Amino acid sequence: MTFKATSEKIDIDKVRGLARLEGKALELKEKRDRELEAIIRCKDNRVLLVMGPCSSDNEEAVLEYARRLAQLQEEVKERIFIVMRVYTAKPRTNGDGYKGLIHQPETDEAPSLINGINAVRRLHYRVIKETGLTTADEMLYPENLPLVEDLVSYIAVGARSVENQQHRFVASGFSAPAGMKNPTSGNLNVMFNGIYAAQNKQSFLFNNQEVETNGNPLAHVILRGALNEYGRNIPNYYYDNLLETIELYEKMGLENPFIVIDTNHDNSGKQYLEQVRIVRQTLINRDWNEKIKQYVRGFMIESYLEDGRQDEPEIFGKSITDPCLGWNKTEQLVREIYDTLGK
Repeated sequence: MTFKATSEKIDIDKVRGLARLEGKALELKEKRDRELEAIIRCKDNRVLLVMGPCSSDNEEAVLEYARRLAQLQEEVKERIFIVMRVYTAKPRTNGDGYKGLIHQPETDEAPSLINGINAVRRLHYRVIKETGLTTADEMLYPENLPLVEDLVSYIAVGARSVENQQHRFVASGFSAPAGMKNPTSGNLNVMFNGIYAAQNKQSFLFNNQEVETNGNPLAHVILRGALNEYGRNIPNYYYDNLLETIELYEKMGLENPFIVIDTNHDNSGKQYLEQVRIVRQTLINRDWNEKIKQYVRGFMIESYLEDGRQDEPEIFGKSITDPCLGWNKTEQLVREIYDTLGK
């Protein structure tokens, strides 16, 4: 073994105690969590938007975005329920790019995972406490989930993680919705097998203990597009793609069928402005087909304060990872969704 410990063993209870929800903030989160569960269970017909920066690299910029989003949520709450993306760990398959707040809490300083863990908790806590929004994060590292599970209201299992048994099993023990993305190959069976595993009871080793879970009936589909053998993006939000996904849902008999369309990544080819068109086309498809309307009830949208992306964090509120819609276009899109749903 070549592993070398560079810190003391993390005390999870101590870390959680640094930013723990109490009183009215806890009551608000629990209320919103119940509303979100009702949406996934089709007992509330509002559309779910999981939206926010590609990566939460700057605490003050993220909080400014959260304040604006919270005000917008209040204005559209009749038809739309928003969970804010506060993504703090980024998969990096090539190079040494930015791996997220958990690795590098200060983008101009060296990585510091211990400080990163504290920064992650503080950011989720502040968004909830200061704006009343609840948050989503990607479960890139399953063993880290206990560090934030009391704060996050939604987790996503990414395209490169959905085939991993540990991710599937840990998702089965999460009490809130878990969105499972299709893999980069586009193989829907892989994603559905992940959802099946997450929805069922599991027994496995987790953080040096044998554990059992009850299964997570709120695990569901996120369609994010695919890559072909030549590296070309292949969208999977089109009308026929949706019907194929619904057919697989019905064939497998999974609980609480729910489909979220990821409007960026390989659905847009990371052409961030395409997110607007993808939302519009999906809303049209819902109107054309009652079954699509029944199943497709969510969007994942990447947006921040400024349009596009940058290589270095020079412009406040502009992504340093994937390009995002800026605030003006974000606000216009959310209002357009709201108006369309009212027709």
